[in-house]
Amino acid sequence: MSIYTIGDLHLSFHEKKPMSIFGENWEGHEEKIKSNWIEKVKQDDLVVLPGDFSWSTYLVDTYEDFSYLNELPGKKLLLKGNHDYWWTTVTSMKKFLKENNFNTIDFLYNSAYTFENYIIAGTRGWGQKEEGEDKKLQKRELIRLELSLKKAEELNENNNKEIIVFMHYPPINNQNVQNKETTEFIEVMKKYNVKKCYYGHLHSTSIQEAVEEKYEGIEFKLVSADSLNFKLLKI
Repeated sequence: MSIYTIGDLHLSFHEKKPMSIFGENWEGHEEKIKSNWIEKVKQDDLVVLPGDFSWSTYLVDTYEDFSYLNELPGKKLLLKGNHDYWWTTVTSMKKFLKENNFNTIDFLYNSAYTFENYIIAGTRGWGQKEEGEDKKLQKRELIRLELSLKKAEELNENNNKEIIVFMHYPPINNQNVQNKETTEFIEVMKKYNVKKCYYGHLHSTSIQEAVEEKYEGIEFKLVSADSLNFKLLKI
């Protein structure tokens, strides 16, 4: 059994919101992803989707997007992104999945998930800003990351599983690397001996700004859909 990941699907079967504003490569991206997914993923595999799954504003309007996802092979684990306005409470979302027989999908939110010899942890994250509401949101996301990692630690009773973190926002940027700085998100990950972190959010020319290297003992990798050329990455 394998773990795959791809972020920022930005599905809009209901909203009809094209992603072509980010480039012609987004034309027909749903079919590109579907074709590659079916080629790679088996029913026993896990696919982690770190945020920005659907453009819909309300949960009820995500039916077509979740239907698309549910029909694809494998188990799917979703995190919240900054454009997932439909995201409500985990209880409400799981009820929605159950009512519609979307039984291959689950959510990662203030929690952790065991799969084979790995434990998946993570949170949405937030931009690195030092003022006002942004700073409050960043602090809240730091708390959520640590809560998720505490859950992962509890699941890792014999300390024989690797903890992997997924985030939507980049927990690190080029300026951090150039200035040899750490970030609060990195410090939390180091506290729990995390060695790999996958994130999304960056598109188009912003992809060039991604940190994709080992830094502070953690391997970072951008997995937004267009950065992967709409092909799932095997972990």
